[in-house]
Order: sequence, then C-alpha cells, then structure tokens
Amino acid sequence: MTKELESYRGRIDEIDTQIVDLFTQRMHLAKEVGIYKQENNLSLYDPDREQEIVEKAGGDAPAEMKGQAMLLMRTLMAFARGYQRENIYQQSEPLLPLPATPKREHVICAYQGVPGAWSEQASRKLFPEADLHPAEFFEDVFKIVKNNNADYGIVPIENSQSGAIGETYDLLRKYGCYVVGRTWIEIKQCLLGKPGLGIHDVRKVYSHPEGFRQCRRFLSDKYWERVTCSNTAVAARLVRDDADPGAAAIGSRLAGELNGLEVIRPDITDTSNNRTSFVVIGPKPEYDEESNLVSITFSLEHRSGSLCEALLPFTASGINLTRIESRPAPDGHYRFFAEMDGCITDPVVQSTLRQVESVAAYLEVIGCYKMI
Repeated sequence: MTKELESYRGRIDEIDTQIVDLFTQRMHLAKEVGIYKQENNLSLYDPDREQEIVEKAGGDAPAEMKGQAMLLMRTLMAFARGYQRENIYQQSEPLLPLPATPKREHVICAYQGVPGAWSEQASRKLFPEADLHPAEFFEDVFKIVKNNNADYGIVPIENSQSGAIGETYDLLRKYGCYVVGRTWIEIKQCLLGKPGLGIHDVRKVYSHPEGFRQCRRFLSDKYWERVTCSNTAVAARLVRDDADPGAAAIGSRLAGELNGLEVIRPDITDTSNNRTSFVVIGPKPEYDEESNLVSITFSLEHRSGSLCEALLPFTASGINLTRIESRPAPDGHYRFFAEMDGCITDPVVQSTLRQVESVAAYLEVIGCYKMI
C-alpha cells in the first residue's frame, strides 16, 4: 500500500470516528425528543418536519451528492424513530409463544388433494408413518388443523418456477396457524391419459392452475380446452371418470398409476429443476435451538419509505432475508410476509424483530422451524 493511499485511509478513519460519535449524540437526543413527545401526547412521526430536514440536507450538499445526502438523512431519521420506539415503549408480549412438544407417534396429517397429489408425497416424506387425511381445498387443511382434527397440515407455499402461492400466505394469517417445518419436493409434471391415447388425440386437459403455469412452454402450441381443478391428482381422477376419449391430465406419474392412466409425455415442465416447497402447519409453534428459519408477517403505514425503514434493521444486524412477499389486505393496503435466516431464541434476531416491530403498524412471528 502506497503512503498516499495510507494517508487517504487514515483521514477517512478519522472522519468515520467523528461520524459515529455524532450519530450517537443524535440518537440520544432523538430519545429525549421521543420521551418529551410521549409525555405531551404527541406523535413520534412528524412528516412535515422530516421532509423539511431531508430537503435541507439536499440543499446543503453539492449538486452531485444531493440524492445521497437526502437518502442519508431519511435513513438517520428512520433509525432514530425506531430507537425512540424501542426504548420508550415497553414490549410485554413475547415475539413467539413457548414451543409445543413435537408429536412423533400416532401423527394425523392433513393435506390438500387426493392420493397421488404432490402434497401427499410431501406428507409421506415429512411423516412416513402418519395417518394421512386428504382435504379438497387448501382452506380445508387449515380448518382441520385449527379445529384439532389433525396434528399437522401440509400445504405448498412456493414453486421454484412460478413463485409464491399467495393463497397459503393469506390462510396462514386468516387462521392463525404456525409454520413448524418446511421441505422441497421435486416436481416432474407428466401428460397423462387413458391407455392408447396419443398426443394428437388429446382435445382437453385437466390440471391445477399451478400445473398449467409450470408447463407453459409445452402447452403454448396446443389448442386444447383447459379445465382447471383443485389438484393435479384430482385431474387424473377426473380423466379416469371422463367419458370423453380425448381427455388428458397434467400431474404426477404416481397420480396416473393410481388412476389407471398412462404417461403420454413425461417431464413436460418448463425447467428441469422444477421444485415446490411445502410447509408444515400446526396449531402451536414448535422450535428449538436447531431451528434456522423464521417467518414473519407485518403491515406498514401507507407512506413513502415505510418499507425501506422496516428493512433497515435486517441490514444493520446482518440478518439475511431469504424471501419477502406482499399480499393485498382488506383495507386496500398490503401485508408483507418474510422469511429470514436465524432462530427466534437468538438475541440478535429478537432485537432485530423488536426494531421492525417498533416501526411497523403490525408484526407477528408465524413460525420458527428448519428445512427438512
């Protein structure tokens, strides 16, 4: 390293020390302001005041740094507001209730579909000895678990090709179930038909909407009637019972075998590494020190920068968000679902979530678990 570069770095180090010292002073003053506002029943968030500070920072900075200066000031104020809430308002409720003891014997597990469904295959991977109960719809699985008619439920939550399965996220919030496990299943969709049916004889095809989405490329030049149904294994059953000799289904090879169908074309999915992730839902959380994933849901005030503000604590603590999804809420705004690396028993994770909670309109931890 040259002396010139060493000199530059030395000066930067000195400035960084000053920045940290000034940042600390600013945060302490922000805390005092927060206490004053609480004692005088004033809102912590003053958008007019914050906009004034941001614009002043932009005006004070050189023209080529105006945007960065304004972003810096917004970030500082977001940190200050979170620090105010975290230190002023006492958090009495735990982020996640104490864990229940996982059930390992005489397990009853509900899944959506019929025998041969991908959900059934995920259930057998997760609970090989369980008594499996099929349900017609995703919501039925949640109802069965919520009413304690099954120990666990298995529902898909994400496909590597078509993305998140929004209905599952909505139902997690609606029924208050917890995520207690997760796994991936390799998905190889096949075109299925009655014995002797050739591809040129197909006139209509049954499948779940996800099945159609995962096979877009194969279907792009096929002018078949598409009939949606609740599950790809149900599609195979419908073809079995359909009097139309030109009926086919998109589903698993196993679903075809169980319904006396043959594979017309194997592996018709758009990508060779098509996978679906399934979550295990339960009425109570189950976690231990080995759990390494945490799922949360939160909503925010409808204002500029609120999402950025909620994500800052993850950046500051170095916690990796493995995914984030948004879903429309009944009030016209959006609810967010996020998955993060870590365990709810980790003090860093707890502190980070408390900071997010302090800037969110609502936050709930919906599970701490591990990938199986």
